[in-house]
Amino acid sequence: MKIWTAQHIFNHSWETVVQASFFKYPNPMNTAVKSIDVIDRQVINGELHSYRLINTRWTLPNWASALIGPMSTFYAVEYSKVSRDQRKLRLDSHNLSLRKFVEIREKLTYEAYPEDPQKTLLKQTTYVTVKGLPFNGCIENILTSKISENAAKGRQAIEWVIENL
Repeated sequence: MKIWTAQHIFNHSWETVVQASFFKYPNPMNTAVKSIDVIDRQVINGELHSYRLINTRWTLPNWASALIGPMSTFYAVEYSKVSRDQRKLRLDSHNLSLRKFVEIREKLTYEAYPEDPQKTLLKQTTYVTVKGLPFNGCIENILTSKISENAAKGRQAIEWVIENL
C-alpha cells in the first residue's frame, strides 16, 4: 500500500470553497469526469450527507491494458458530510472499477483555517493498493504520482469554479 498526503490553504472562506467543491465538475482542468449523479442526499442531525456516483472516461496505458484488458469507462463513489456548525466538509471516495486489481481510497477534509477564518484548509490523503499484478510497488508509485498531478488540477478547478461563481 502507498499513502499520499497533501495540505493546501485556499484564500477563500470555507463557505465559498465548499460551494465550489460541489460544482467542481465539469471543469477544463480535468475533462475525464463525465458525470456525477446524486444517489442519496439527506440532512441528518443538521449535517448534509450526500452519496454520489462518479463516471470517468480515460485511456489505460498499453501496459495496463495488456495486464487487465481494455477499458475506458470507470466508476467511483463519493460520500460527503457537511457540518456548518463545525465548518467542516468531509469527502470519502473509492473506485468501483478495477477493484480486483487496484483500490484507491481518497479522504479530503475542508475546514476553516484556524489562523484566519477567511481561508480554508484542505487536508487530503489517498491510499493506493495494487494486488494480483506483477510489479505492485512500481504500479503503486505510478498511480501515486498521477494522483499528485490530479490533486493539483483539482485545486486549480476549485479556484476556477470560484472565479466563475
